[in-house]
Amino acid sequence: MTGSALVELAEVMARLRRECAWKAGQTHESLVRYLLEETYEVIEAIELGDPANLREELGDLLLQVYFHAAIAAEAGEYDVEDVATDLLAKLRRRNPHVFDPDRATAASGDVEAINDQWERIKAEEKGRSSVMAGVPAELPALLRAVKALDRLERAGIEVPEPTGDLGDRLLVLVAEARRDGIDPEQALRAAVRHAVGDR
Repeated sequence: MTGSALVELAEVMARLRRECAWKAGQTHESLVRYLLEETYEVIEAIELGDPANLREELGDLLLQVYFHAAIAAEAGEYDVEDVATDLLAKLRRRNPHVFDPDRATAASGDVEAINDQWERIKAEEKGRSSVMAGVPAELPALLRAVKALDRLERAGIEVPEPTGDLGDRLLVLVAEARRDGIDPEQALRAAVRHAVGDR
């Protein structure tokens, strides 16, 4: 991969912002709905096992990254190169088992320890003040529940016994799915697709 297409994409995006009235009028806020739509289209392509569609949808998601970076560049804040530079630094910091073995607390083959190491380093970097700090309130409820259970477990906090209301029963099902290594969001989406005959 030479990176030339990525460089050209930044140039095309900058030109579109200058010469296309619709694109020039967009803001970070106005693009939120498109970012969300493209994310869910990527998820659908993955879940349907469609590599050609996944490739296209990943391109659409990448467009959103470049779009936001172009808006920031115009404001003199950062550009897509800065975004990539920050990401590279983060990957190196949070994967010491690969890039800095003397600092690693996880072995390269220990998946659970690697995940714990990532979360510990992230918590230190972010200076988390609460169990749910950094977890967006806007996450779908099932995904937020999985995150909450992960964080509670890492903090050594017991999940309260269910009281019997629907929310508690759903949380128990999420905990059950998590224990079994099942993503409840994916499982529910698959069940809905099956129910409506959209296999």
